[in-house]
Amino acid sequence: MSAKATNAEATSEQILARVISSLEDDKAEDIVTIDLRGRSSIGDYMVICSGRSTRQVSAIAEKLTERLKHDFDRACKVEGKDQGDWVLIDSSDVIVHVFRPEVREFYQLEKMWMPAGAPV
Repeated sequence: MSAKATNAEATSEQILARVISSLEDDKAEDIVTIDLRGRSSIGDYMVICSGRSTRQVSAIAEKLTERLKHDFDRACKVEGKDQGDWVLIDSSDVIVHVFRPEVREFYQLEKMWMPAGAPV
């Protein structure tokens, strides 16, 4: 992102785009974006992805929070980074879940949040 957007100026679409690029940069796997607008008040988008190990899951989450702080001056709430099985990053507009594959399969958040009839 060339110009630093302030917290108030950043749109949920800009934050989503930065989240996706950060996840791709850090080799997150199976990235899924779910549009929550009009369906939930928790945020505009949910992003679910996987890391191959607890170390990668934690690193993906750490780099993402650093990038959102740097680019948008947005401090995120983070849960689960120390364990590295499932990390939740809440940027207000975009909620990100980073899982180890086995944990992601167990909880199946995509099935819970995807619109009816959408491929999972």
